[in-house]
Amino acid sequence: MVKVILNGASGAMGKVVADLISADPDMEVVVGVDSRADMDAAFPIMDSINKVNVAADVVIDFSSVEAADTLLDFIEQKKIPAVICTTGLSEAQIDRINELSSVSPILRSANMSLGINVLSKVLAEVAPTLKKAGFDIEIVEAHHRRKLDAPSGTALLLADSINSSMDEKLDYTYDRSDRHEQRRENEIGISSVRGGTIVGDHDVIFAGEDEVISFNHRAYSRKIFANGAIAAAKFLMEKSSGLYDMSDVIK
Repeated sequence: MVKVILNGASGAMGKVVADLISADPDMEVVVGVDSRADMDAAFPIMDSINKVNVAADVVIDFSSVEAADTLLDFIEQKKIPAVICTTGLSEAQIDRINELSSVSPILRSANMSLGINVLSKVLAEVAPTLKKAGFDIEIVEAHHRRKLDAPSGTALLLADSINSSMDEKLDYTYDRSDRHEQRRENEIGISSVRGGTIVGDHDVIFAGEDEVISFNHRAYSRKIFANGAIAAAKFLMEKSSGLYDMSDVIK
């Protein structure tokens, strides 16, 4: 039985993860953590991870940037495996995660879905050929009105996958409103839409001379991210210290 600390338990994603784990005979949430602590649950909820004093095997984190530093302190103290799904982290927080992975197995991903991570691999394969042929690259992402960070972590994940396949030669452009010039050759344009209850849409557009190739991913339920996080937590149970992402899980 994998015992889980669910960080961000009262959030939209936390609630979905809790529901799915409740139906999994191999896992259980032993404690939730959320500063709001305003949900009815089959497990206790603490308003700070510092108050957690029960034995656990792994942390699944769908919290916030503001809660990240306290979580990282907890990981360092307990040397506990962690699946970190929070996006919008600062460079300093990411650097600290990388450091902590030397003592604990940590999986960090901007998107936990199987589809996005397969798409990431596909883009890395096709991008060099299309770019060499003169195709321009644009990414458009759309999320619900409550999402705080922009562009989405997933849009950056996809852009990074493309850029890494091209020796980091491309620059990211988030806004052209202050420019009066043609599109630059070596750039990836990244645009964000926020509205309604959109779970997560991502379009990667390769626009060439007289033809356009588009790769699209639509998330219709948060379950795809929750299932990925649960699979990642089980994956970490077999791993020693190190930094992992979802590409390791889906091999």
